[in-house]
Amino acid sequence: MLVREAKEVARHWVREEATGLTGFNGAFLAGSINWRPDDAELPATSDVDLMVVLDDATSPPEEHGKFIHRGAIVDVAYLPSDRLRSSEVILGDYHLAGSLREPTIILDPSGDLSRLQAAVSKGFARREWVLKRCEHARNHSVRYVAMLRESDPLHDQVPAWLFAAGITTHVLLTAGLRNPTVRRRYVDVRELLTEYGNRDLCETLLKPLGCAQMSQARVEHHLGALSDAFDAAKNVVKTPFVFASDISDVARPIAIDGGRDLIERGLHREAVFWIAVTYSRCQKVFHHDAPELRDRFDSGYRELLADLGVSSFADLRRRTRQVEELLPQVWEAAQAIIEANPAIED
Repeated sequence: MLVREAKEVARHWVREEATGLTGFNGAFLAGSINWRPDDAELPATSDVDLMVVLDDATSPPEEHGKFIHRGAIVDVAYLPSDRLRSSEVILGDYHLAGSLREPTIILDPSGDLSRLQAAVSKGFARREWVLKRCEHARNHSVRYVAMLRESDPLHDQVPAWLFAAGITTHVLLTAGLRNPTVRRRYVDVRELLTEYGNRDLCETLLKPLGCAQMSQARVEHHLGALSDAFDAAKNVVKTPFVFASDISDVARPIAIDGGRDLIERGLHREAVFWIAVTYSRCQKVFHHDAPELRDRFDSGYRELLADLGVSSFADLRRRTRQVEELLPQVWEAAQAIIEANPAIED
């Protein structure tokens, strides 16, 4: 399926389903599809991210997350309209700004989205807003550090560390006016840093994850263990949580096949982040919906963590301290990219 065809699938779903929702205010495309040419092939390991704006998104409709529509994987999220109250708010948000830098709006009954999008497009590459978005990403990493609590289950502790580390890539991608992607963040930041002559930082970014020295064989082993856990979890998941649809038949090509694709391309270390995140979500499913399966897959999960140098809460604390110590270096590199980026406007 071509990118333009996938976009049309999203438009069809919005017209047929979203417009009837209470408080519907509009919809726009988000995420990586906005960074791909219309005539490019949409990889089977990618989905179509769609933001639906509602007056009140505190209780989203049942149909959200990932599902198949007309042959495409669509990932719907609901956004409260007050998140879009001004172009300045959007320009300072490193996720939202990237989604509205181009004309990505599908429906806009009031015309407000279109006016905001035009202002965001005009200011997107200005230095002051790029810096604000980099600060937003950096602060997001710090917030995840603060979320690490010993009283939480292990499967909730681990993502706090993983995302604290992983968002360091977003600081840099934001500085480079690149897509702060989710699963491929370490791949894309490698390309960016190579382009700007700072490839050594790629190795440094992997250290808080603990996978800098991990072999391809070990990553393949962990992906195999995750595949078994994933297939068990997707059949028992019942309890709603934010990313429950990521553990499903629909999401399998992204979570499992996407990791395999990176490993086969020699990017096995860059695949570890999403393998560990997905394994944690599987463990969360077992914890709530199938305790009898938790012990069966716990050994594989802990084996992965042990290979990453994490066997205790003290290890997680040590890893998050590494993230905190790394942030000044990441910030310095981001500023250097901004200074060297010819697309940045004063």
